[in-house]
Amino acid sequence: MTNNQTIEDVKNYWNKRPCNIRHSNKEVGTREYFDEVEKRKYFVEPHIPGFAEFEKWKGKNVMEIGCGLGTDTMSFLRSGARVTAIDLSKESVMMAEKRAEVFGLQDRVDFYVANAEKLDDVVPIKQYDLIYSFGVIHHTPHPEVVVEKIKKYLPKGGVFKMMVYYKFSWKVLWIIMRYGKFQFWKIKELVPKYSEAQVGSPVTFYYSRREVKKLLEGFEIKNIFVDHIFPFSIPEYKKYEYKKVWYFRFMPKSLFLLLEKMFGWHLCITAVKK
Repeated sequence: MTNNQTIEDVKNYWNKRPCNIRHSNKEVGTREYFDEVEKRKYFVEPHIPGFAEFEKWKGKNVMEIGCGLGTDTMSFLRSGARVTAIDLSKESVMMAEKRAEVFGLQDRVDFYVANAEKLDDVVPIKQYDLIYSFGVIHHTPHPEVVVEKIKKYLPKGGVFKMMVYYKFSWKVLWIIMRYGKFQFWKIKELVPKYSEAQVGSPVTFYYSRREVKKLLEGFEIKNIFVDHIFPFSIPEYKKYEYKKVWYFRFMPKSLFLLLEKMFGWHLCITAVKK
């Protein structure tokens, strides 16, 4: 990442192609479309429901930072939570709002288009039982600022669940091998550029466990783990075909699951405010 990338660059990138917008080829905005988006997301990233613990938040106040199309938002709502959902991308929020209407859940969710680095400029401060952010904070120019803002919305003992990208992952190595031809010294340029399905993410940070602990100063980390290696061949995946690349196709499932726990792309953290 270069230092001249701004929050406007990030906003424009995600407005151009909201995350997971192509997870279905059904008519965009229909129940069938949203059902397929959800099915595909949780098929490819099956660790999300266990990490989010959607059912646990029934009757609780949840803030989601970076709701995207609203897949996890709907899961929290269906489980009985009251949700405040925020995203930098207006296009994403519009889709998430439409989704809530399609499923008749709009009465229990408030949506905001907001920059998480200036969260309290837009979202009224109140106390939440859970603040949840999956794969989002690493895409803002100043993640540490977002963490400080989050503290304003959590009481002592309030829960913060966050996924950021893991530095020592298969994905980082794969990017360097495929796009960098083993030019490890270009890692800070290559990883942001190829971190997402849409090439050219303006900002993408990635963290070690130690760096995450530093980022979450003022929180007590209760659980931290890595998961998720994408095993599918991309050309077929784009056609909604799930064909694994050859080296994963012949790998025993037990070994693949072990690799995910060691070198997964997703660093998942559950913490409580001290």
